[in-house]
Amino acid sequence: MSNIVPILFTFDESLVMPAVVCMTSLLENAASSTFYDIFVLHGSQCDFSQSPLALFAQKYKEKCRIRFRKVVGEFVGGYEIRGIPETAYYRLIAPELIPEYDTIIYSDVDVIFREDLLPYYRLHLGENYFAGVDNCSKLRPDVRTYLKEKLGLDYRKGYYYSGNLVINSRQLLKDRKLEQFRQLGKKAFHQQDMDIINIACNGRFLPLGPSFCLTNFLYELSVTRREDMDRIYGETEIEHALRSGIVHYNGMKPWKGMCLNMDVWWSYYRKSICFDEEFAFGFWNRERNLLKDMTLTKRIKQLLRYPIDKRLWRG
Repeated sequence: MSNIVPILFTFDESLVMPAVVCMTSLLENAASSTFYDIFVLHGSQCDFSQSPLALFAQKYKEKCRIRFRKVVGEFVGGYEIRGIPETAYYRLIAPELIPEYDTIIYSDVDVIFREDLLPYYRLHLGENYFAGVDNCSKLRPDVRTYLKEKLGLDYRKGYYYSGNLVINSRQLLKDRKLEQFRQLGKKAFHQQDMDIINIACNGRFLPLGPSFCLTNFLYELSVTRREDMDRIYGETEIEHALRSGIVHYNGMKPWKGMCLNMDVWWSYYRKSICFDEEFAFGFWNRERNLLKDMTLTKRIKQLLRYPIDKRLWRG
């Protein structure tokens, strides 16, 4: 029998293409015995009837199923910033909306998976509410100031990304945390759901290495401040993150412009059922023209945004 791994995404029609690319990477890197039970939480006005999601599910029917669940009357009018929509809050009430499982993996869709997720699903969470990745605030004075002055948190207990999580639904329901999430969801936090789960669950996270959520910032640190990252996580974990970790594009999106690790995303876009030659040509032609028109100084600044791991140059 297959090893079933439940995984949750929350998005609307505007993110179907990156969602399909994300899920393509998930299924392309699934172990032969892993079956993904995929849940999509969406708003009441969302319509996926004309989307390619049904075709995707048919293509990978031996490896997954997709179940859609409508969210009604939750976080309506919730604070939105940086273009992040109301659906971002839905992960907070996943334990109620997906009662089939005591544990579930959550992921944003601006993500590329490069390995099977069963080991993460089988983590022993104990009484921790989540397993996740600290944003390494110990190396960021600006974040430490934000945590202390805006959220009243001690950075030494961690400040965890919300884009990739292992959710301990049983513990969250037992301790009635969802009502606290709903109350905090009425406030205007700069980092939205990320601030909410860190305030409500401070000190109750199982810390994971960057391989579970290799954000743009953690990737940059792993290259430009390698010794510091090796000291915090260990050399083996950093190598794992760089070679096969989950890539999270939490800044510029690779389908919109140049960004770190964009080559990884585009390799899976080309494998996905959403691949469109005209879109790909238009994107790369536009980026080529933008680069051509840049001054030398701007070109150098652009290249510096994409640091190269010096170990790749070792023969």
